[in-house]
Amino acid sequence: MAGASLLTLLDDIATVLDDVALMTKTAAKQTAGVLGDDLALNAQQVTGVRAERELPVVWAVAKGSFVNKLILVPAALAISAFLPWLITPLLMLGGAFLCFEGFEKVAHKLLHSADDQAKAHAALKKAVADPAVDMRAFERKKIRGAIRTDFILSAEIVVISLGTVAQADFAMQVAVLSVIAVLITVGVYGLVASIVKIDDVGLHWVEQQGRAGLQGMGRGLLWLAPRLMKALTIVGTAAMFLVGGGILVHGVQVLHHWAEGAAHAAELVPGVGVVLKVLSGMLFNAVVGIVSGGLIVAVVKGAARLRASE
Repeated sequence: MAGASLLTLLDDIATVLDDVALMTKTAAKQTAGVLGDDLALNAQQVTGVRAERELPVVWAVAKGSFVNKLILVPAALAISAFLPWLITPLLMLGGAFLCFEGFEKVAHKLLHSADDQAKAHAALKKAVADPAVDMRAFERKKIRGAIRTDFILSAEIVVISLGTVAQADFAMQVAVLSVIAVLITVGVYGLVASIVKIDDVGLHWVEQQGRAGLQGMGRGLLWLAPRLMKALTIVGTAAMFLVGGGILVHGVQVLHHWAEGAAHAAELVPGVGVVLKVLSGMLFNAVVGIVSGGLIVAVVKGAARLRASE
């Protein structure tokens, strides 16, 4: 009897863990846009930091990220328990913020020439090389800024994750949000640490005299590092429009009906209907994300100009 009870308990635990894994996977998919942006932004946060201080800076930001999530996860669970009606508005705000941030990044890129960006980078390099610059203060400023950015992105991740498990029981919500918080923090900052050291590894290999193969791989890593950062930024921005737009589409009934209609029409195309259905959904979400982001940026910039003129 005891053996049967133990097997039943183990089966129940396995079922719960399977449910947690499934919901965690769903939540992770929903937060893909924020994760891409989180990874790119945090990798860029160490720009200007000396090579030997890159990992300590990343570790300091990672510790701050854990503290952020220790605040955000209980807050999200409290909202779910006592103010569940607030989850949808928070999701919509998170989606709108993703669209706003994505559009602002694109607009900044388009409105600032390559010369402007090169001058800013040169000024940063000059400041870092100046012995009069207090590098400890510079690092502390970088770390504080990165932790603030992480708090905003972590809040979006937690709210979006909470939205995917809003109908689950409280214990399941605790498990999923806790797993997501730990996995995302470890995963993102582990990848950030790897990315920021790619060029250092490449340079070390290039300096290995008499080892042509290793030198070749080193040159490849030096070629890859800046392009990887650029690719992360592009993918992260695109994902922000897709995820943010998708949240808004699901939250606004009219947009949701239009998306369903477009998907149904695409599905009827012979031979490629299934593919077109997926692509139409992504395109619709992206368009909604871009348009929404543009409108929000216009309103924010307009309000800022009005305040400045008063």
